[in-house]
Amino acid sequence: MSDHETPSGWPDAMYLEAARTTLSRVEATIDRWLDGDVIDIDSARSGGMLTLTLPDRSQLIINTQPPLHELWLAARSGGYHFKYAGEQRWLDTRTGEDFFTVLSACASEQSGRALNF
Repeated sequence: MSDHETPSGWPDAMYLEAARTTLSRVEATIDRWLDGDVIDIDSARSGGMLTLTLPDRSQLIINTQPPLHELWLAARSGGYHFKYAGEQRWLDTRTGEDFFTVLSACASEQSGRALNF
């Protein structure tokens, strides 16, 4: 990789904006759930890391990985790596599944109720 190439082929600024937008979308969904008394999930953001604490105190951790242009998700079921595919889509590097599909499945599994990000 030359000095001008990036891991994803996308400019760093595009990756960073997409990552920020994705974290904000997760936070907005949680805020709607809290306002609608759907489920009590605490969220805490520190830089590029967003920690979601579910009612049973289990956590989902979403972390940006700027050097790799990836988003990582840590869940009870395992760790997932996602590459930006454009148009606000992040795809699992192993399975090709969409980030929000995987996040929804992990949150549903850990909370014991159907949640759809």
